[in-house]
Amino acid sequence: MNRLLNWLETIAPNVWAIPDRILQSTWQTIYMTLIAAVIAGTIGITFGVILVITNRRGILEKPRLYNKLEQFINTGRSVPFIILMALLAPFTRFIVGTTIGTTAAIVPLTIGIIPFYSRQVENALLEVDPGIVEAAESMGSSPLEIIFGVYLKEGLPSLVRVSAVSIINLIGLTTMAGVVGGGGLGDLAIARGYNRYQLDITIVSTLLIMLIVFVTQWIGRILIRKTTH
Repeated sequence: MNRLLNWLETIAPNVWAIPDRILQSTWQTIYMTLIAAVIAGTIGITFGVILVITNRRGILEKPRLYNKLEQFINTGRSVPFIILMALLAPFTRFIVGTTIGTTAAIVPLTIGIIPFYSRQVENALLEVDPGIVEAAESMGSSPLEIIFGVYLKEGLPSLVRVSAVSIINLIGLTTMAGVVGGGGLGDLAIARGYNRYQLDITIVSTLLIMLIVFVTQWIGRILIRKTTH
């Protein structure tokens, strides 16, 4: 065991010198991802459902509402995240009282992923067999019953799949949180590893980010299997 520890200290001396910083950065990445995912997930599913039910073939056809929401989502997806963080600085300060720190980074992360996830949810729900929707309508089901009993129930495996993809995308966005002092593994890899020529820190930070992504994919695959019927 001592030989292994000595070997690790030899090949990654800079990592070995800051174990607490590594753990803190890992937690910051997980924290930002989880909080942003929960908030954006709730809003994204809502927007996605609205897009599906208000389109020209939807159960509550409202073209004007659909077009406005679609324009909002398309506009949101077109803004580069690094610029979005700068644009949202006043709003972030209003929400959390500061523009610096891990919690402050959650605001642009959440707003940045909502348009992407909303579109993913829309695409997932459009995969639901229209025949099932029509059958529910013919049986006199209310719009809410169709939304929860047909769209969300039948589309659950697809929703899990696009949720996993969106979370992985969100993990990628957290690597830019260092711009607002948000910390995280991406910030550690650049600020401590790249800028100080400490390659071992960059490598370990990258491996930890990859590990978080792999775990997300693994959980997603398990949930897809359990929800497929």
